[in-house]
Amino acid sequence: MLRSVLNGLPRRRLTAVLVVSILAAVLPRQADGQAPYEQDPINYNTAPASDPVARLQQRLQGGEAKLQQDGPQGFLKALLRELDVPVSSQTLVFSKTSFQRDRISPSTPRALYFDDNTYVGWVKGGDVIELASVDPNLGTVFYTLDQRTPAKLVRQSQNCLQCHGSSMTRDVPGLLVRSIFPDSQGQPILSAGTFLTTQESPIRQRWGGWYVTGKHGRQRHMGNVVVKNEADPEGSLDTESGANVLDLSSKFDTSGYLSGHSDIVALMVLEHQAQMHNLLTRANHQTRIALRDAAAMNASLGQPTDHLSDGTRERIKDAGEPVVRYMLFADEAAIGSIEGSSSFQDEFEARGPKDMVGRSLRELDLKRRLFKYPCSHLIYSEQFDALPAPVKEYVYRRLFDILTGAEDSGTFSHLSRSTRRDILEILRGTKQGLPEYWK
Repeated sequence: MLRSVLNGLPRRRLTAVLVVSILAAVLPRQADGQAPYEQDPINYNTAPASDPVARLQQRLQGGEAKLQQDGPQGFLKALLRELDVPVSSQTLVFSKTSFQRDRISPSTPRALYFDDNTYVGWVKGGDVIELASVDPNLGTVFYTLDQRTPAKLVRQSQNCLQCHGSSMTRDVPGLLVRSIFPDSQGQPILSAGTFLTTQESPIRQRWGGWYVTGKHGRQRHMGNVVVKNEADPEGSLDTESGANVLDLSSKFDTSGYLSGHSDIVALMVLEHQAQMHNLLTRANHQTRIALRDAAAMNASLGQPTDHLSDGTRERIKDAGEPVVRYMLFADEAAIGSIEGSSSFQDEFEARGPKDMVGRSLRELDLKRRLFKYPCSHLIYSEQFDALPAPVKEYVYRRLFDILTGAEDSGTFSHLSRSTRRDILEILRGTKQGLPEYWK
């Protein structure tokens, strides 16, 4: 019936009817105030998770794993071992920007540890350990581990999503790294503004409210110091005294922590990963929602189930293009020479994979840019592999065209011809599931 009515309409009128039909299909799902990720087909709050922490939870429940408390850190050491998260990844944030803010200060910073998919937050004397773990389809899933009881992981949602499901995380359940102007207690001076930190952030805007160890030459950042005059937050932040710090023992008692470092290289990798995860989650969710809407429209118009209209293809492009740009570091901020203070770099690079001649996307540059071969190592992640087929094919095609030189716009002029060739060869030698035309 609908199809016969539409067939009799002029093209302009037909377009208007189609738009109204799409809105009618989508808007009722949003009328109750739910975010898109809380609706079909994502169902963030009710769908089972399959992230690394969820898998650990299953092992704990089945008796296949057990966490033992060990010293003042409680379950932390055992948790990191079970999740294979390296201690060298430790970064320290002293700003009161966590729900355990009352226990966080410049003298008691919060410690963060991470690998490619999992992020662990520990606060000295805290009641819980906080975890954020990336599910291939849901995005970042949040958990707490109670320090006062036998090890029990509890999945969290609403409290975390107030910050971790907002415009700052691309409107998906995601990760957030911020730089703030901290007062002497670590309280953010919000009137001075804050910076969302990614690989595109200039060094001078990074790490306010964080400790930073390592060398960075004449570059200056906002870390290691607090605001001395709240009337002039920026002017009274002594970035000179916070530069090139290698030892934090003069700033707080580091003996209660697993490491005395807050490695500058670990911080930079963390910032890359956080935004890359968010963009992959956004691409996954937007594409699945676009395909849901397309299926409803195809059914109404009698089109084949898998038909993709021009409008749907545009939505997929909008989901995939930011992934391509960020994955290839199109807008990465320039950096000078960076040198870490811990074993993080060696351990991070050793995780590979490497091609036949020993090259790896995990190799760090740290002189002009973060990575020697600017293509995100998260292309190997379960999250990337779980992208819906249409957007994954879009990303693969764009990457192939850029790396082979078929796409030669100024957007990717930071990639020399030899660098593009190197990345292409590394991916051909290490990435499973590449499309046939890559080979």
